[in-house]
Amino acid sequence: MESISAFEIIKVGIGPSSSHTMGPWNAAQRFTAALEAKNVFHQTKTVKVYLYGSLAKTGRGHGTDIAIVMGLSGHDFTTIDTTTITSRVDEIKAAKEIQLGGSRKIPFDYHRDIIFEFETTLDFHPNGMKFEAELENGELVYRYYFSIGGGFVVRDGQDDDEIINDSKVTPYPCHSAKDIIKNCRKLNLRISELVFLNEQTWRTEQEIRSHALYIWEEIKNCIFRGITRKGTLPGILNVRRRAFELSRKRLDGKKFSDANELIEIIRNGPSDFNTVNKWVTIFALAVNEENASFGRIITAPTNGASGVLPAVLMYACCFTPNFDDDSVIDFLLTAGEVGTLYKKGATISAAMGGCQAEIGVSSSMAAAGLTEILGGTREQALQAAEIAMEHHLGMTCDPIAGLVQVPCIERNSMGAIKAITASNIALDEDPSTARVSLDDVILTMWETAKDMNNKYKETSEGGLATIPVNVIEC
Repeated sequence: MESISAFEIIKVGIGPSSSHTMGPWNAAQRFTAALEAKNVFHQTKTVKVYLYGSLAKTGRGHGTDIAIVMGLSGHDFTTIDTTTITSRVDEIKAAKEIQLGGSRKIPFDYHRDIIFEFETTLDFHPNGMKFEAELENGELVYRYYFSIGGGFVVRDGQDDDEIINDSKVTPYPCHSAKDIIKNCRKLNLRISELVFLNEQTWRTEQEIRSHALYIWEEIKNCIFRGITRKGTLPGILNVRRRAFELSRKRLDGKKFSDANELIEIIRNGPSDFNTVNKWVTIFALAVNEENASFGRIITAPTNGASGVLPAVLMYACCFTPNFDDDSVIDFLLTAGEVGTLYKKGATISAAMGGCQAEIGVSSSMAAAGLTEILGGTREQALQAAEIAMEHHLGMTCDPIAGLVQVPCIERNSMGAIKAITASNIALDEDPSTARVSLDDVILTMWETAKDMNNKYKETSEGGLATIPVNVIEC
């Protein structure tokens, strides 16, 4: 089995969903690249896209259609000005044409050429899609893609052979928690040190450090944007942004112009339990309100759970001693490696495993990262990850109206608090007495996912998703 970089699990993304937005966006870009590779790009006359399973049932609420037209148009979600997406889509709708790959103008009817196949689910994965191009000679060229969670995309039911940074064999492969402990003991390394060594398969030492700190800057800026923006989130639920109002209550009139000034204010303020708890909540809300607004966020390991890890890392920055750049790097490497275990041993797709595969995994990742930088042993870090997931097992994915808003946004706050609690428990325990290992809980999560009724797996057919009218009218 090949390894996955920690930075494939923790990476720059765009809201509101890694599986329903980022994945289809990536698939659209790959389809246009496939047309180029077959030397038929310039003979393409029309393009149609068919969405199946969960992508059809909750795609509109997740912006799947928007992501597809942006991807087909050649835009990169890591660099596009997110404030221009709506106007770009409106132009495509009005003109009934698209700049395929950003260079070839072809007819495109937004409402006719994206087809939602509500009654069909493809066998390989619930998040299936088909891209079909008609050439000028009448020939059809098509590809099936599957969005398998976290922005990862595979084609035609193949293995993970189309991950952006291709999987590679690392010097010390870690496909289980047992592997991590074995390699750490063999080399006498902490978890973050082991991961740093393996990450050099993809990047130099300096590139690893700089990329981790780049992600930290993106996290801080995302929280800053979320805290400074007010109003309501897009969609029919009219959900009010709360991070702005809640932070103002905590700041008591203090002004700040960027994320670093905000951090200094928080650090120099009260640090009682109630204050800390509220700030962690605000951090998570801020990120996920940005995510729900098609904003740029850090996917960790998914977008629906993108507020958990940033909230815990910001908590560490504001409320724990000796926090520095090395803390950021160690946290992200440890958390990312734990995320790879779930990716390889279970799932990070809510359409496959429910919300335990998103909030549960992100909480587990954050708990391990926090324990690592607070001086916990490698065994304690992995035990913290186990404890966090243990208390998310069976969590359903039931977003109201298919929007990553209710209950998704608040769940990130809960996941962050659970991660901190799991870390505190692990730091005060002897992990040798634990009855359940991280490998055990990952296996249990996967078994639970397979047993879970499909209506609780991001289909809007069960749970809270079935009562939108009552909630909207509250």
